[in-house]
Formats: sequence, structure tokens, C-alpha cells
Amino acid sequence: MRLRVLGSAAGGGSPQWNCGCPVCGAVRRGEAPPRTQSSVAVSVDGLRWFLINASPDIRAQIEAFPGLHTREGRATPVEAVLLTDAELDHTLGLLLLREAREIRLYATSAMHKVLSDGSGVLRTLERYCPVEWRTVDPGADIALADGLSCRAFDVPTTKRDRFGTGTDQGRVVGYRMTDELTGRSLVYLPGVQALTPELRAQIAGCDCLLIDGTCWSDDELVTLGLAGKTSREMGHIPIDGADGSMAQLRELGARRTIFIHMNNTNPILLPDTPQRRIVEGSGMEVAADGLEVEV
Repeated sequence: MRLRVLGSAAGGGSPQWNCGCPVCGAVRRGEAPPRTQSSVAVSVDGLRWFLINASPDIRAQIEAFPGLHTREGRATPVEAVLLTDAELDHTLGLLLLREAREIRLYATSAMHKVLSDGSGVLRTLERYCPVEWRTVDPGADIALADGLSCRAFDVPTTKRDRFGTGTDQGRVVGYRMTDELTGRSLVYLPGVQALTPELRAQIAGCDCLLIDGTCWSDDELVTLGLAGKTSREMGHIPIDGADGSMAQLRELGARRTIFIHMNNTNPILLPDTPQRRIVEGSGMEVAADGLEVEV
């Protein structure tokens, strides 16, 4: 199974257009590479690719990866898009795929409600191209293609329900992708508020884990004077601290752990910071746009 990181930053990218924090400043000075908004592509044969989320940067991300280039006419290697939530930074890219002959979309009923009656992304997209909607039920295995299957799992969250879905079931999910030939698996979990026992069970023993790296510390944005909420209050477990993700992940046995969905303020985005050295010293990694992983 192959994975390509199309984008590694949280919503807004890095640098964020309206931010002058130290990290954004360093990226603008060329001291670290810019990053687009988070999305990955997964394939078992290198020919058919499944995108997990479609960021507003999707066009540039496709052009940066030859594996997603059209080989002839208007045919595309993109088989489908799977959604982890219905946030704009994970769904606006769907509108940029509107020239497709058809888009196959895997998402939960709660996400369908948001995309139809809330943000309106789905209703707009359907005016341009056919959308084949496939409902994702957390806990149920889905055969995506010959040799590739996935299982979504619920990710509990108390983050603001902007569009009033009326349910937490299926509002945020992660995916465990499995190569049926080798039995190897990867878990994609770009948004998680707490590593509950249920989530630990989903992660345990996977060959590769890509997990929420939004903030280094819980009070990161508060300390910088950029927000009044902590990382956890925004739905993201911080990396650092006795109850942060890095301390907990060591126990779960993932063979390779990669932080993704980093906020533009996170110091691990810079190559020579104490925080980056701590992550790498622990044996974990920081995703970058274009990273390719063989699972």
C-alpha cells in the first residue's frame, strides 16, 4: 500500500494568509517549506487512488503528484474521495473537482447533512457533475478496490457544531486502511480531541499512523494572543505534555507515527526547533507535503 501526503497543514495552510506569528514569518523568509491544507492519497496498485479529504489546495496538490495526473482524455486515477469530517478545509476542494465525469464520495450521514443543508458544498457540486454518494457507517468494513479496504471509526468531539447536525455520531471519523494482500494497515486520524480507549483500540498495532499534530501545546494560540480557546477546546489534542498525544502514542505499538494537520503556529513546522527535535528524538515524524510512504 502506498500513501502520498498531498497536504500536511491544518486549515489555512502554512503560512496562513493573515498570520504574522513567528512560524509564518520564518516560512515566508524561506527558513521552512510552505505547506498546503491536509489531505492524503492511498493506493495499493499505484493506478487507482483514493483521496482522504479534498482541501481547497487540491488542484495544486494533484499537479504536484504525477500519480494523480490524467493519462489520456478526461480519465482520472482518482477513484473516490473519503471524508473525515465536513469542515470547509476538508471539503471545499470537491468544488474544484467539478469537471469530473462523476465523483464517488464516501462520508457519513451526519456529513451528508452538513454538505447538503449546511455549507451547501454538495448541493453546489451536484449542479456541475454527478455525485455517487456512498454512506459510511462507522465500524463497518468497506471494500474500496481489489486489495484495499477501509473501516471508519467515530472520533468523539465537543468542538462547535457549526451547522447543527444534531448528532455527534459520524460527525468526525478516522479511517483504518488495510492492504488485503499483505495485511498491513494505516490509520488516518487528522482530528482527535482525546485518545479514548476506543480510539486506542483502533490505532493499536497499525503499521503506519498519521495523527493530529495541530498544536504543540494546549495553550499555543492563547499564549500567542491569536485565539481565546485552547487546542483541546478546538477539538485537537496537543502533542506535548504528560497527557499529550506524544506521551500516549508510545504505548500503542504503531510501527511508524507521523504527525499531520499542523497549525501554522506549531513550532514543529520549523526544522531546527527544540520541539521538532523532541518529536524526532522520540522516533516520530513530522509530515511534509509530498511525503511518500510504503506501508
